[in-house]
Amino acid sequence: MNTLPAKSSLPAVIVALLAAIGASVCCVVPLVLVLLGISGAWIAYLTALDPWRPWFIAATLLSLGLAFWTLYGPWSRCRTEGTCVEPTVLRRRRFWLWTATVLTVPLLLFPYFIGWFL
Repeated sequence: MNTLPAKSSLPAVIVALLAAIGASVCCVVPLVLVLLGISGAWIAYLTALDPWRPWFIAATLLSLGLAFWTLYGPWSRCRTEGTCVEPTVLRRRRFWLWTATVLTVPLLLFPYFIGWFL
């Protein structure tokens, strides 16, 4: 049986992380800037992206779904030609996908649970 590199899910994971950051930019970025000691009236303009939050959330969920489908779908291990993905490569990519997911979920939910801390 031949082995080949797994189909990369890296682009989907990167898009998911960027979309999650975009979805939470109205709340997370100002908080981080204030914690770093950076302030100013211009921080209020970051809320201009708030109407786009549902689109960023949708892009995040679709990208994560694509990445999970790529790494856990029916052809993630072996293809019809008999070529299979190396188990260590697949395990490493699944680890990084779960790491990105764990980092992304709090970013997506941050605008909804920030009220608990204020």
